[in-house]
Amino acid sequence: MNNDKRLSRQELLQWINAVSFAVNDVTLFLDTHPDDAEALEYFEEFRTQRTRALQEYSRNYGPLTIDTATATPCEHWQWSTQSWPWQEGGC
Repeated sequence: MNNDKRLSRQELLQWINAVSFAVNDVTLFLDTHPDDAEALEYFEEFRTQRTRALQEYSRNYGPLTIDTATATPCEHWQWSTQSWPWQEGGC
């Protein structure tokens, strides 16, 4: 992810999709190669990138997954009240 500038909502969603695909793909590989050190390192790198991207999305646009849903300072549950990406042409 480019740290020089803030990604647009659409760019961030595309990045989340890309790193999520990488995580899912390497997970399937690890199912049959559980001791592959290179694959384990790859998994950890992209899992971390995915987590960071989801957290950034949540900070800027509201939670995309339940993993990043939290109460706001006024104790308001955002998960069901935010606009979804497809409602604003985000997907």
